[in-house]
Amino acid sequence: MAHFAKLDENNIVTNVEVVTNSVIIDENDNEVEQLGVDFLNELYGTTDVYKQTSYNGTIRKNYAGIGDTYDTVRDAFISPQPYPSWVLDEDTCQWGAPVDLPVDAKRNGGTAMYQWNEDTQAWDAFVE
Repeated sequence: MAHFAKLDENNIVTNVEVVTNSVIIDENDNEVEQLGVDFLNELYGTTDVYKQTSYNGTIRKNYAGIGDTYDTVRDAFISPQPYPSWVLDEDTCQWGAPVDLPVDAKRNGGTAMYQWNEDTQAWDAFVE
């Protein structure tokens, strides 16, 4: 299945549509994004802007989610900045904290859970 993000006038994702792969394959067996865009606009009787996205990040860096922004310069979907101090990684187009997550974090097989504290600009141990 192919996925297409519908964009508003500010390039914000308002919806993600699923289209069967056969719709986007041309006569030479090539995947063509515009075929999916045309299919969706014909289906809904619109002239909306759609951009193809993929779960594995091979198209436009990240899978598009509702509320994400399509960045035309980077040709990437970028989620909203989670905290004012977080910075955008230009390669992955994902946000990262200015301080690395502690090495014992559960994320990579560790044992402790942490949450970001914007006031202290540090990771706090998460208490369940």
